Amino acid sequence: MNEQTVTPGTATAPEAPVTPGEAMAPEAPVTPEASALPAPTAPTVPAPTEPTEPTSPAPTAPPRRVLRAVGRWTAAVLAFGVLGTGTAFGIASLERTDVPGLATEGDGRWAYPKLSLPALPAGSPRPFSTGNPAEIHHADLRDLLLPAPAGAVPDKKLTGGWISTETFVAAYRPQNRASVAQLLKDAAPRHIAARGWTMPDGTVSRIYLVRFNSTAFATRLIDDLYVGSSAGTPLDRTEAMEFDGSWGSANDIENLSSFVFTEQAPFGAEHVRQAYTLAGDTVALIVHERPGKREAEQVPFQQTVILQNQLLA
Repeated sequence: MNEQTVTPGTATAPEAPVTPGEAMAPEAPVTPEASALPAPTAPTVPAPTEPTEPTSPAPTAPPRRVLRAVGRWTAAVLAFGVLGTGTAFGIASLERTDVPGLATEGDGRWAYPKLSLPALPAGSPRPFSTGNPAEIHHADLRDLLLPAPAGAVPDKKLTGGWISTETFVAAYRPQNRASVAQLLKDAAPRHIAARGWTMPDGTVSRIYLVRFNSTAFATRLIDDLYVGSSAGTPLDRTEAMEFDGSWGSANDIENLSSFVFTEQAPFGAEHVRQAYTLAGDTVALIVHERPGKREAEQVPFQQTVILQNQLLA
């Protein structure tokens, strides 16, 4: 998986299953043989003999059961030692893309370029620092847009620059555009920037960033669109949008609030995934559409949301 992390200004191969050895048949108990006691004889006085060196008693052989147990444990230790060494060597010798859990290619993620946070004007704080109570993004909003991944065909209308209110409102159903336009007029956003692209599998991606004068106005837009437990005001070409249960708290970024939804079957001519993120004074809307009655892939969508959120954090 090609996971990038944003820098300022800029799981192990499964071990081969261990096949247990054949079960050992239980040993028959060893019983001492009976011996006849010698008949008592009259005590005799031994004749004097030449002194001899003392001899140590012959060691008693341990029972066969103990020997077999020791043998089995020794074999087990050797087997696991060889297995562990082989596994460690195998992982160390593999390329990173070959180790499950550490893969960077072939797991569905898109190949985004290396990301970095844009430079701030001299003396300007970051949006969630203690000296910025209004949570303002002082960087150029266009520089906070996620770049397109490798293989993408750029959208000629959403090029990463400024867009008009009308272009943003066109993301919603025709019958809802007038009300959304009125919300923006009342909240008076400072800027709207957007970027879009199409991937080789036909997935169309669009990212909109709407920046206001403070977090209060951005929060008001989220509320007025009724985004929260529901997807709120419907986007164009969407049917039944439901909360995406695959999005977990582990994907959340501190200080940001994300609302992630996916279209439920049966859907129309395309499947849509969408997410809103409230990031201080800025609202992000991220949309993936895949035509042909095929679902827009979950992995690249969540990847896109996470990376865009990192740029806004």
